Amino acid sequence: MSGSNNPYNGSFGNQMSATASFGAQPEPAAAAGSYITDTTTANFGKDVIEASRNQPVLVDFWAPWCGPCKQLTPVLEKVVNEAKGRVRLVKMNIDDHPSIAGQLGIQSIPAVIAFVNGRPADGFMGAVPETQIRQFIDRIAGPAGADEAAEIEAVLTEATEMLAAGNINEAAQLYGAVMQADPENAKALAGMAECMIAADQHQRARETLTDLPEELAKDAGIQAVLKKLDQIEEARKLGDPVALERELATNPDHHEARLKLAKILNVEGRREEAAEHLLLIMRKDRGFDDDGARRQLLQFFEVWGFKDPATVAARRKLSAMLFS
Repeated sequence: MSGSNNPYNGSFGNQMSATASFGAQPEPAAAAGSYITDTTTANFGKDVIEASRNQPVLVDFWAPWCGPCKQLTPVLEKVVNEAKGRVRLVKMNIDDHPSIAGQLGIQSIPAVIAFVNGRPADGFMGAVPETQIRQFIDRIAGPAGADEAAEIEAVLTEATEMLAAGNINEAAQLYGAVMQADPENAKALAGMAECMIAADQHQRARETLTDLPEELAKDAGIQAVLKKLDQIEEARKLGDPVALERELATNPDHHEARLKLAKILNVEGRREEAAEHLLLIMRKDRGFDDDGARRQLLQFFEVWGFKDPATVAARRKLSAMLFS
């Protein structure tokens, strides 16, 4: 999606600025290599023990005369730099600073010890392959992207809460930030479309969810938003709700009018009232429109969501009616 179809390339009255970032934050370009430092016996407490309380620290015990050290060092540094801050690497020359290695019982080098929360947590010895180093870091720091995924989920939760509270612009900014980090995030796409619906930009919302990859288009959340758009479009053609209410006041058994009113109330956000009208039709005439009131109520549930209070309440009443 790009240009006019980019769902976060615009605003709902105020210019959006989706600039949030996720995951471990890389150092500025000028600080390349800042994930790797040397330490001394005097600085070991600060560089390793204290630092490891904030993020895992790998300590590389090496010596200039060690051939395997020379094999391991470039591979180790490469993997640590590519981890972009998930771990730090601290190098200690045991010829100049032998005491720490002695205290840890290190008898051969190269030896790499991982410190977490101020304590040794794991380690390996020898010039191991790159794949093994990556596995070691994943074991210590968690799989790559795990922190980012957790942060994205937290941002999505916050965006949903903002949208529910009517803070459309703020919610759209957060959904847009997620889409910058993960352009095919189904929750963010559906949430952005919901923001557009709330801002009465229905056509733009539909365009946002058009021409998606097949698997993404099948997502239940995206399908629910598309059904919501269909319901809004249908409700616009159903007439004046005030006139329908007057009709029902004089003719309570006008089920067609009641069904239309339920559809209009639904798109107005009056979910409980919409459900009650459909349930009333079912109580009076289950055969109306080939059980159309029940089918319509189930369509509402798909859009409202399984956990929505209106869904929970109406489903309970529907079950009591069907199985009593």
